Amino acid sequence: MILTTGATDAKMKYSSVKRTSILGSLIPLIVVVTVVSTTSAESPPVHYLWRADMPPGVVGQSQLLRAKRLGGYFQPVQIRGPSTARVAVAMDGVFVEPQRTPVTVGMQVGQVYRIQVSSIPNHEGFEVYPTVEVINRLHPPAGQEHRFPLPIDLTLEELELALSGKLVTRVIYLEPPDTALPHRADPKHQRYFEVRAQDDPLQVADQLGRPMAILRMGGIVPAEDSPSGEFLFHSPPVVYFEQSTP
Repeated sequence: MILTTGATDAKMKYSSVKRTSILGSLIPLIVVVTVVSTTSAESPPVHYLWRADMPPGVVGQSQLLRAKRLGGYFQPVQIRGPSTARVAVAMDGVFVEPQRTPVTVGMQVGQVYRIQVSSIPNHEGFEVYPTVEVINRLHPPAGQEHRFPLPIDLTLEELELALSGKLVTRVIYLEPPDTALPHRADPKHQRYFEVRAQDDPLQVADQLGRPMAILRMGGIVPAEDSPSGEFLFHSPPVVYFEQSTP
């Protein structure tokens, strides 16, 4: 169950849940037993229609069918990574000039964006091509949309997992203010939970808050000559709100 409700303010807290796969099999990781088990025990069972392991775009497009008002909205997204990393977003069938992170762009809700990550620390010459699927939006005051970007963290650990051929799925969710854990948010590091093999990160995120985006990264790379339209998900519209200095 993924709902689109509520407003936002300057005290928003984001967290994420993730799962890692190796060659189609899953690695059991740290489990958020207390939070997930308590929520499940106190609430009636929910039969989810969507999972994080569905093909990119399925969840987002389903959201548009349920809430047509989401269509066409450019949700500000801030892509953050290691200090030397550079990020390029696909635009008009090609990747734009790589920018040093953080990079803030507007991504349409329901679309899938392919990004290129290069200059990875200790892995110069290698690149990772994650996808970002925005599945919800914030509701900031008019004219202040750029002040509340959705944070997408590309950690060195996860980039290295992708380079080694593993698939990392991270679901970013917005913590509800009335039930958020009492902790001081670190603007430079996103707090996350790792789920077990049998748990779906999208469902866990929905139990903990409001899922906003799905980040997927693995060992997939484009063709040697140039990335195809299919690889780039046909380059949906993107807006640059600000650009980092190369």
